[in-house]
Amino acid sequence: MNVANEQVFLKAAIDLARENVARGGRPFGAVIVKDGAIVASGVNAVVATNDPTAHAEINALRAASQKLASSDLSGCRVYASGHPCPMCMAAMRMAGIEAVAYAYSNEDAAPFGLSTAAIHAELALPRAEQSMLIRHLPSTGAAVPEIYADWQRRQHSHR
Repeated sequence: MNVANEQVFLKAAIDLARENVARGGRPFGAVIVKDGAIVASGVNAVVATNDPTAHAEINALRAASQKLASSDLSGCRVYASGHPCPMCMAAMRMAGIEAVAYAYSNEDAAPFGLSTAAIHAELALPRAEQSMLIRHLPSTGAAVPEIYADWQRRQHSHR
């Protein structure tokens, strides 16, 4: 992908963010590109939906998955107006996104209370040092089904 095309895609993400602000939303937009063309886009809809997961990148992933009829977005790239948060980065990795580019950094966002740098940093800490309690509580009892094995059996029986 050449730099000129990447600037076009970043501008598209920034334009979406600006339009979202004009509608009362947060300043984040994202586009998903495959084979040099935009296949989907999204804006931050957290305020409009009261959904803390309705980030621009997540909404763009959802739209791209529907349009491409696949949860595997290998071969796609994401262009975002701002530095994607850890949730969005994880979702992009799980979807198989091959590359991410963003226009505005966490440092740019920090004076406005929009940086996710602290979350990135906390997630890098060992679990015991994080502010959220995270525990593994193994399921016990003979009546508890082996959910993963059950899922695998069902996957093989539907083929």
